[in-house]
Amino acid sequence: MKNKLCVAVIGSGIAGLSCAAALRTAGVNVVVFDKSRGVAGRMSTRRGDGWQCDHGAQYFTARHPDFRAEVARWQAAGVAAPWQARLAVIGGLEAHQPDGGLERFVGVPRMPAPARFLAEGLDLRLETTVTKLRRDEAGWCIATREAGEISARYAALVLAVPAPQAVPLLQPVAESLAGMAANVLMRGSWALMLRYDAPLDLPFDAAFVNHGPLRWVARDSSKPGRQGVETWLLHATAEWSEAHIEETPEAVAEALLAAFAALGGPAPAAWSAHRWRYADSAPALDNRCTWDAESRLGLCGDWLNGGKVEGAWLSGRALGLQVAAALAPG
Repeated sequence: MKNKLCVAVIGSGIAGLSCAAALRTAGVNVVVFDKSRGVAGRMSTRRGDGWQCDHGAQYFTARHPDFRAEVARWQAAGVAAPWQARLAVIGGLEAHQPDGGLERFVGVPRMPAPARFLAEGLDLRLETTVTKLRRDEAGWCIATREAGEISARYAALVLAVPAPQAVPLLQPVAESLAGMAANVLMRGSWALMLRYDAPLDLPFDAAFVNHGPLRWVARDSSKPGRQGVETWLLHATAEWSEAHIEETPEAVAEALLAAFAALGGPAPAAWSAHRWRYADSAPALDNRCTWDAESRLGLCGDWLNGGKVEGAWLSGRALGLQVAAALAPG
């Protein structure tokens, strides 16, 4: 690395990894912290005995030329591919009219693959929960649940986590940024993963659902590179999920399976449920990212840039370029 200064990035979703990758390209040392066992955030895949299912982000689109170029790079590396699903809209068309010409991409062979590609070569500190931030004359200091206060000092700090998780970290060190994050409403989402012994005879591979508790259903095994038994993913609406966020998985499964049955979906051989506590923002901001040059503290994430995978990548990249410029000699 050309620059001895080191930046800490908290969060290893697409935004955090995009930021870290931009910093690394600029010659800045970077360390990425995350409380999870692996990278990718909500670009996640659940795996079991003979099955897999994307239970977070279902696909991503690429409208901005910079992100289109990045997705092309992912395709060339074999970690992303177009998903040409038979797409349906069920219910009132006025509620959702998808662009029939829009190209949808997925990670290959599983959704986290692009994030893992971005993470290659980065200094990752996984299963490390950051609990407190502090700044002194030597730079930013981080304390973690697992190891207490870390002795290293960082020239700049990036938070790439959902807004509600950023608030308690920011309040003692950046009251205005904490206030901005506190005003962002992030909503939960229940996901139900279904396994079948044989392919379902349904006239679609994915559908936007505009009535009842479901907002999206998809034949996960129709995505490129997938292996294993027939799997389907059911996502509940944000409104229904929030109203039932503390329900048991069994109660959630009963309601969502009944809604899927109304669409022609039979009872599965087995199911698994996952509750995303912070799935989306209502609405997401359009700040792209936030950088406080005086304190050298930045925020990035899909909640700052319109939501979705593309927004997260663009947010992280924009912040990475800003941080690198701020740390450049002279």
